[in-house]
Amino acid sequence: MAASKRKRGGQGSFQQNAKKGKFVVDDRGSQTEAEQKTKNEVTVPAPVSKGKWTNKERVLIFSSRGINFRTRHLMQDLRTMMPHSKADTKMDRKDKLFVVNEVCEIKNCNKCIFFEAKKKQDLYMWISNSPHGPSAKFLVQNIHTLAELKMTGNCLKGSRPLLSFDPKFDAEPQYAVLKELFIQTFSTPRYHPKSQPFVDHVFTFSITDNRIWFRNYQIMEEDASLVEIGPRFVLNLIKIFHGSFGGPTLFENPHFRSPNLHRRDLRLSAAAKVREKQLVKDLKKVKKTEVHENKDDDVTADVFLTPAEEKPVHIQTEAPEPKLVKKKRSKPFKRQRMQRARK
Repeated sequence: MAASKRKRGGQGSFQQNAKKGKFVVDDRGSQTEAEQKTKNEVTVPAPVSKGKWTNKERVLIFSSRGINFRTRHLMQDLRTMMPHSKADTKMDRKDKLFVVNEVCEIKNCNKCIFFEAKKKQDLYMWISNSPHGPSAKFLVQNIHTLAELKMTGNCLKGSRPLLSFDPKFDAEPQYAVLKELFIQTFSTPRYHPKSQPFVDHVFTFSITDNRIWFRNYQIMEEDASLVEIGPRFVLNLIKIFHGSFGGPTLFENPHFRSPNLHRRDLRLSAAAKVREKQLVKDLKKVKKTEVHENKDDDVTADVFLTPAEEKPVHIQTEAPEPKLVKKKRSKPFKRQRMQRARK
């Protein structure tokens, strides 16, 4: 059958859009060419869907100034995996977060993933439904990018992912809100111009230790097994707001601990260890200076010892008499001794 191209959209009835293919028939039969054409024609029906891009979700992915290279690579990986995303320049740290809603309106985006850097070591992620909300703020931990992992798996660029969620997302209301927010943000719209009509990887969101763990797996064609291809990161939920980048607080995580307090505890524990070592050294010095008792002495050795009689104390009231000191005769000189010897 001759190869023929199929268009994505079809209009009109089935008979108007039906395409015909021809088969090549041997010359064995004695039928005419007209009869052979009518018998060997195969009709291909038009697609059921017209292929229109109806779910026009656009996600703006950008960050503030002061991010490190790891955050920049993670942001680039998300843009690669999400063909419905858009990029923008870095936002100044002095600007308020409400400015992000105006940037989304200018870029014609209704979802936003904003990376906010603090102290050049803490990274916060905002996922927002612009401009009406809700929005969620996370602390991003344990970031591993595609270039860093060096996994063996691979997936087609622009393909549509499957979203897999932990059963805990349906158990609590705050996770149910996050589930809907993740579905609208990370899922690629059907018939997006930049997407491919293939499903070859899975985004998994699992809840462990009051944190959300993100993983990306490739679906193998042979046995439908999963191979991790990255990136991977952990989201620690801080707050869920009613509006976009602000507004009334819907939920606040009681298990969240600020990274500043965590670093403070580490410094205090290190200082306590140093003080403990110093106290041990001081005790060793004190023990060395003390006189150790001889434990080998016999306890019964002083049983037969009798104490000496105490003598009365004599107090002298008068001054003692001066002692007579005899004058020593001076020794004659050698010359005088020689003279006396000659006499």
